[in-house]
Amino acid sequence: RRPREGADPDESDDEGDATADDDGDKDPPLKDDPVYSKYWKMLKVGLPLGAVMNACERDSVDPTVMELDPNKSLASQRKKEEDKTKAEEEEEEADIGPPLSDDPTYGKYFKMLKVGLPVGAVKNALAR
Repeated sequence: RRPREGADPDESDDEGDATADDDGDKDPPLKDDPVYSKYWKMLKVGLPLGAVMNACERDSVDPTVMELDPNKSLASQRKKEEDKTKAEEEEEEADIGPPLSDDPTYGKYFKMLKVGLPVGAVKNALAR
């Protein structure tokens, strides 16, 4: 495409070139990422998510990426996941109570599972 007369040829007037997120992210969105674009196209044509995730595993690509937002870059979403993980770890450290299996209210249900009762039977006993 030829630039307009009087326009700087180094400047692009294509709006599609701006792939940065609002966060100032310079990486391409997941749907345009060369590694994952194939799988987003599979979703777009109607393949079920499970089938696409199986294809990712077959190709040795992280299938959990398919659950992320395709319009944001992988780096920005991984950073947010790391922040959440740190918060969850801090929350787990704050939980200093006894394990649920030792709780007097629920201990008998864990014992029922331990002796071999089906999960459905234990759920029914919990609902009573």
